[in-house]
Amino acid sequence: MTEPKQVSFLGLGVMGGAIARHIGTAGHTLTIFNRTPARAEKWREANPGIVVRVAASPAEAAEGADVVLTCVGNDDDLADVVLGPTGVFTALKPGATFIDHTTVSARIARQIAVEARDLEVHCVDAPVTGGQAGAENGQLTVMCGGRADAIEAARPIMEAYTKRIVHVGKAGSGQSTKMVNQIAFSGILATLSEALRFAEAAHLDLDKVYEAISGGASQSWQMDNRWHTMARDEFDFGFAIDWMRKDLGLTLEEGRSLAVSLPVTALIDQFYAEVQAMGGGRQDTSALVRRLPRRGKA
Repeated sequence: MTEPKQVSFLGLGVMGGAIARHIGTAGHTLTIFNRTPARAEKWREANPGIVVRVAASPAEAAEGADVVLTCVGNDDDLADVVLGPTGVFTALKPGATFIDHTTVSARIARQIAVEARDLEVHCVDAPVTGGQAGAENGQLTVMCGGRADAIEAARPIMEAYTKRIVHVGKAGSGQSTKMVNQIAFSGILATLSEALRFAEAAHLDLDKVYEAISGGASQSWQMDNRWHTMARDEFDFGFAIDWMRKDLGLTLEEGRSLAVSLPVTALIDQFYAEVQAMGGGRQDTSALVRRLPRRGKA
């Protein structure tokens, strides 16, 4: 069993709240912080079996902590809670470990790693994949950037809510790997949407089509888990299009800095913008199919 640690978790959204729950139930002493205090109180009320302290600021959350984790919204949010005047790094002790699960730019991940090095703090940029279900079930995959000793310091905590932890490279590499993930799965969803509408227009039995093709070269996680729900117009599976567009924006920006052409990704980003304009920004990414009308329907 992992030795209990003093752990602080900042950011109790859909993903963060579920991750924090696994950490608390693993027996660690838990402190939480959320920039909207009511959400932290709501989380505590929803988890009566976990003894938890609610901090009033990121710095207060970091005081005395062995490990601090963040899962917030974007670069600016992360900079505020980590590097700001009341941020984590104003109070985190030398030898502690900082783990960031936010999907942000590789640039800010590298900046935070430099600040952590100067403070003698282990630092891991650790975006996740697996969605809301993966977080709730403790089955996330984490792609980690940072020094090997930092990943090993973080591993005992991350094992409470993951099925796979991969050290992909130096600081910032975790975020770059998450961008690779978003490029790949957005493309899969785009062509899966077209395949579904084609099958409908051809008056095919969608269950039989899935049975026929899901065991071959076109099989994917998205097909296995979203083919039938897309056909039923069910789009409530956690990872919202608004967040996907944020991720794709980061990816396209990083691509420009690397002089890498990403024409398909840029096009899919615009497809998602169409669904946002239709009011689907809070629906999950498989709602991409909504931009393609069914045969005979507007």
